[in-house]
Amino acid sequence: MVWRWLVGILAIGLITLTPMSSGLAQPVPNNITDTEFQRGDQLRTQAFTATNEGNFEAAEKYWTQLIELFPQNPAIWSNRGNSRVSQNKLTAAIADFNRAIELLPGRTDAYLNRGTALEGLGKWHEAISDYQYILSVDPQDAMAYNNLGNAYAGLGEWNVAIKNYVKAAEIAPDFAFARANYALALYQNGEISEAIRNMKNIVRKYRDFPDVRAALSAALWQNGQRGEAESNWVAVVGLDSRYKDLNWVKNTRRWPPNMVAALEKFLKLE
Repeated sequence: MVWRWLVGILAIGLITLTPMSSGLAQPVPNNITDTEFQRGDQLRTQAFTATNEGNFEAAEKYWTQLIELFPQNPAIWSNRGNSRVSQNKLTAAIADFNRAIELLPGRTDAYLNRGTALEGLGKWHEAISDYQYILSVDPQDAMAYNNLGNAYAGLGEWNVAIKNYVKAAEIAPDFAFARANYALALYQNGEISEAIRNMKNIVRKYRDFPDVRAALSAALWQNGQRGEAESNWVAVVGLDSRYKDLNWVKNTRRWPPNMVAALEKFLKLE
């Protein structure tokens, strides 16, 4: 009998969000009773329901109960780590990811998750090591390249970040998040026209992408195209009001400094 656990990858910093990845198959120990098995299945459902509802504190409690039942299942540890990341309990989350890696060293999900938590603590070099490990296992992992770009962006190495975003987009042409990060990094590097061109292309394909619309609004405003900037901003407000919060944009979303400054000017003059 096999119990499959889905590993959710939650994100912080520059966009790293992914859909739920494929499950981890773990044999159920022989001493597990039917009652414990059913209880575990119930807790798993409750944990994912709480996660989908944004109730990460409750999700963490459900994962903790699951760990008590199945302490050798790495996916449970990784998922509790994810719920802790979402509550900004980054040190505790890293401890969970470490345990997941100890239990199943060859699986890269926990390395990716740990990398995002390390980024949240500003431990850029350690995050880079995790992403480079993933790429040593799978050189075609677009998410690892995107996150590697994020970590180099945290170090202010924008040219290196750009190269990694380009590689991520080459591997996965529909990876809109990598393309968005690329456009933001171009703006930071002073390549304004090219950044705006890329933002417009992304918005044309993904009309309900608030991150890029918000960046485009700020960039166009700075470029003197105020009518078009305001038009895009109307869509942003309807999609995600967090972009009105400069602190969130700067410290949680982690836009590049020049992009944050452009948005600040736009918001003050709006």
